[in-house]
Amino acid sequence: MILGQPDPEVPQFPPMFRGEPLRANLDPFSKAISSAMRGIDPGLIVWSEDKNTAKAALVLAPEEPLETAIGAVFAAFLGLSDSLGALAPPEVAVHFQWPDRIKVNGGLCGRIKIAADTTKPDQEPNWIVIGIELPLLPDHEYEPGDSPNQTTLVEEGCGEITRTQLIEGWSRHTLVWINRYVDDGFAPLHAAWRSKCDSLGEPIEIPRKGVFMGLDELGGMLLKDDDRTHIIPLTQQLEATA
Repeated sequence: MILGQPDPEVPQFPPMFRGEPLRANLDPFSKAISSAMRGIDPGLIVWSEDKNTAKAALVLAPEEPLETAIGAVFAAFLGLSDSLGALAPPEVAVHFQWPDRIKVNGGLCGRIKIAADTTKPDQEPNWIVIGIELPLLPDHEYEPGDSPNQTTLVEEGCGEITRTQLIEGWSRHTLVWINRYVDDGFAPLHAAWRSKCDSLGEPIEIPRKGVFMGLDELGGMLLKDDDRTHIIPLTQQLEATA
């Protein structure tokens, strides 16, 4: 590192966000939740020093009920997709799977997690934490084909992408989408997310068997089984914090 220059191993975050590194064997999502519980100011991104997986978690403090505030998870989805789009070769395809999965070239490649200090849709949360996990390299030795539905970035031709680049890009693009959400509501995020979802109109098994018909106005799943359409609220997909 050149004196006076930023450390290339440390992500640089946009204004309003600040970073806190965490050892590779610790979980930034859990750390961000514990920090939020202690009343840390929003805008904190806890990021892992693990170089094989991009792991980070963002603390937010929304001023609206949980059922609408949770829409920020779509900003995180789109921010991650935009970051990959800027860093990966142009032939790499990124898609989403409701409520939390990222797919790269058709294989599952990481997830997004969200937690809050309430599960009541009409209650305003004191904090929301959104986390990402995206594997750059396999975490163990295995033969090709052992996990046909799972993949990593290096297996999809993205071996030049570093953890630092991905977390930096995610933070910048997510902030853009959060601002869009604040200014224009959920509709533009809804449209952008749908364009990246490859299971619309298709039979699914998770979270329940049925046909995925789309999203409602709050980001919940519209699931059709037999002749009925059910709404599965996004607020039911929160991670446990106890």
